[in-house]
Amino acid sequence: MRTDGCREWRESLGAYALGQLPEGERAGLEAHLEGCPECRAELESLESVTRMMPLADPERFGSAPAPPPELGDRVAASIRDERRSVRRRRWRLGIAFGGAAAAATAAVLAIFVLGGGSGPGGEQRVTFKSLPPGMKIAAILEPRAFGTEIRVYVKGVRSGTLCRVSVRGPHGARLPAGTFRYRYGTEEHAILSSGLDLSSTRWIVVNVGNRAFSAPVNAGGAA
Repeated sequence: MRTDGCREWRESLGAYALGQLPEGERAGLEAHLEGCPECRAELESLESVTRMMPLADPERFGSAPAPPPELGDRVAASIRDERRSVRRRRWRLGIAFGGAAAAATAAVLAIFVLGGGSGPGGEQRVTFKSLPPGMKIAAILEPRAFGTEIRVYVKGVRSGTLCRVSVRGPHGARLPAGTFRYRYGTEEHAILSSGLDLSSTRWIVVNVGNRAFSAPVNAGGAA
């Protein structure tokens, strides 16, 4: 899985490896790990460290070095500079997509992302219907050697909402594809993966918070 949501999940990996992650957060992390090989690899490295921790002798530890007195000022200055940089980037982005150019770009994206049907290379573009007002969900499924790559697009939900994606085969078996969190109140997409071959995929399901939305795949009779 390649998305900024991994950053938040990785912050919980240490507590999970130590068995200290709260039950409510543990279930979400485990669902994410099912579809994210990068986070699984990092967890394995952390677990190898935690297995060695009981062998450490606290009496041999030295005292922690004191941070330099100017460290706090340097960190605060770095944060201020980063905030100014983010504001400048957002301002420039707003100008770049103003006026008629933004309308033309939005029309092209709507055709590509929400148009539905088949694309080049055997990919499947899926549009979710019967959604609440203001919400949009779409997906592009593309065959890969490992199974299927899934790009999920979400718009119009509360920032921070957990989204869980799964697929179903011809006999209804459900296979998790991964999770991500919707951020910033704008359209985002996550790139996930499924071991199920695209030709055998019949449904894609996206759980947005506690609500589930599904759409058919290969509805046009693709192999």
